[in-house]
Amino acid sequence: MPAKPRAGVWRRLVKRRLAVLGLVIVAIVVAGAVLAPWLTGYDPNEQMFDGLTLEGSPLPPNAQFWLGTDLLGRDLLTRILYGARTSLIIGIVANGVALFIGTLVGVTAGYFRGWIGGALMRFTDLMMAFPALLLAICLAAVFEPSLWIVAMVIALVNWVQTARVIYTETSSLAEREFIDAERTIGASAPRILFRHILPHLLPTIIVWGTLGISTTVLLEATLSFLGIGVQPPTASWGNIIFENQTYFQAAPWLVFFPGAAILALALAFNLIGDALRDILDPTQRGRA
Repeated sequence: MPAKPRAGVWRRLVKRRLAVLGLVIVAIVVAGAVLAPWLTGYDPNEQMFDGLTLEGSPLPPNAQFWLGTDLLGRDLLTRILYGARTSLIIGIVANGVALFIGTLVGVTAGYFRGWIGGALMRFTDLMMAFPALLLAICLAAVFEPSLWIVAMVIALVNWVQTARVIYTETSSLAEREFIDAERTIGASAPRILFRHILPHLLPTIIVWGTLGISTTVLLEATLSFLGIGVQPPTASWGNIIFENQTYFQAAPWLVFFPGAAILALALAFNLIGDALRDILDPTQRGRA
């Protein structure tokens, strides 16, 4: 995307209050994840002697532990900050891989069509027939759960929506006059795809890439909550809730704070993605 149009998109984006709110939330989460060792003086897995009451219960939020402690006496704020790293890494990696696979399948099927496009899209339809969460649970149960395995599992179930959207747009572009003109003068398929079709698909890819991160964050939290995602002691917002769910009534902050973090990050990327869709979609240009 040229510099001037990119600058124009940024100017229009920061004029939208909800998009700015989303950007601020994402910036706070990223800063917290990157600066976690400097923002807190505790190790995320450190079990402190003064982190529990005399009865062995978690401490509520106080001057020493701003968000309280968990059932093992670990600082909850520290684990949430380090859990942000897990969510962001999986969100970016898994969504990036899913976006690449979906774009590759969609562009190939939409441009070449015929038996190649038919086979790819029937496979896509088959993958869409399975509930994403159920398929992710099955895949996670087969492989030994770890941060990178969870990222790949999520990528393998999240590419289908992107593939369907990219396929539809590529099929429409492949029938345009300028593409026919390129074929007439003998342009190769790679030249047409990389010089003419993919640049037109870039706004859609950006929007789906942004919106997909929120879905990925929610799916990772769900898998970790079910015990088949990122495994303790590695901090993850989902497994923080999983570990402390038995204290929900006695210590609600153990569920509320990580749950609020999941909701805030997913909402932030949705707000940004919605704004980008309105800005980059040609049918929305010129509207208030």
